[in-house]
Amino acid sequence: MFRKYRVRDFDFKLVLLILLLSAIGVITIGSAEEALLTRQLAGVVAGVFLMIVISLFDYTWVIKMNWLIYVLNLVLLVAVWQFGEETKGATRWLKIGGLQFQPSETAKIMLILFFAQFIMKHRKKLNTVGIISCCVAMYALPWLLVWEQPDLSTSMVLLVMFCVIMFAGGISLKLVFAVLAVAIPAVAIVISLALQPDNDFLTDSQRNRILAFVNPEEYKTTYAYQQLNSVTAIASGQLEGKGYKNNKITSVKNGNFLSEAENDFIFSVIGEEFGFKGSVTVIVLLYAISLECISVARKAKDLAGTIIAASMGGLVAVQGFFNIGVATFILPNTGLTLPFVSYGLTSLISLFMGMGFVLNVRLQAKRAKQ
Repeated sequence: MFRKYRVRDFDFKLVLLILLLSAIGVITIGSAEEALLTRQLAGVVAGVFLMIVISLFDYTWVIKMNWLIYVLNLVLLVAVWQFGEETKGATRWLKIGGLQFQPSETAKIMLILFFAQFIMKHRKKLNTVGIISCCVAMYALPWLLVWEQPDLSTSMVLLVMFCVIMFAGGISLKLVFAVLAVAIPAVAIVISLALQPDNDFLTDSQRNRILAFVNPEEYKTTYAYQQLNSVTAIASGQLEGKGYKNNKITSVKNGNFLSEAENDFIFSVIGEEFGFKGSVTVIVLLYAISLECISVARKAKDLAGTIIAASMGGLVAVQGFFNIGVATFILPNTGLTLPFVSYGLTSLISLFMGMGFVLNVRLQAKRAKQ
């Protein structure tokens, strides 16, 4: 369960990058919604503590319980379906005792841990029809439970994560290109059919968000409202920004034109108050964390470690891209948090826990080469 580690093998660079990004999140939330600052700070402190503790656990011991992790994940997602609390037309939250959390966020980490062990165990047969079919089937079950909440944004992230997991696991590139050749036109057809008014594949809200992205002028007072104001806020910050907690009447945030400013559109607040320089700083930190995870993956002592580190790096990069893409109106409105920055304690703590496993992969990588 525990091993002897050397301090010099600890990835302090990764920890520093995470702390810097989290600090920006706390500061920005203090401006977006000051009442939430204390809770976000407490979440960061708790997350850092859990990350350090988990980094000392031998990940190979943890993932041996992969089937328990998988079943627990399903139980939580089914519990949301049966007993979850509905908010804004979606049932995503589960309350156990006095603790309320979002199991779709913890599912991201649990699925990474499960498939890290499963793929490593079956790595010699990974490119066979049988194992690939098993992977797809086992991933599809929790994915469908998330989709039915409904949670289109997390479902999209989970799909990309599955691709990252399989790629890191060593799936054949020939097979990847063959699947893409079929999947890309198939997805285009599905989206086209889903946007038809008489189709139930998407909810009305999801369909309208996509249509608002295609034709924002028609939906500028409804479904495109958030994103249009977000772009205005980011653009108004220019190079230097309007200043932290500024009292300018031209502020989009101060005029309460930014919905979910502390969460989905936290990047808009950063763009307005800290300008282009602040926005670029956040983007650089996000992808520096992702690249550091990939670096750890390349040094991992085994395939499971590679999958864990690469998948966490992919999660931060993809979710960061989706969130910023929505804020800058280059993607339809999906409703995802910005990793380590947005308010959302389940997402924040889950990411810290996932990074704890990455740190342990790094600790063991050096020892494996001695």
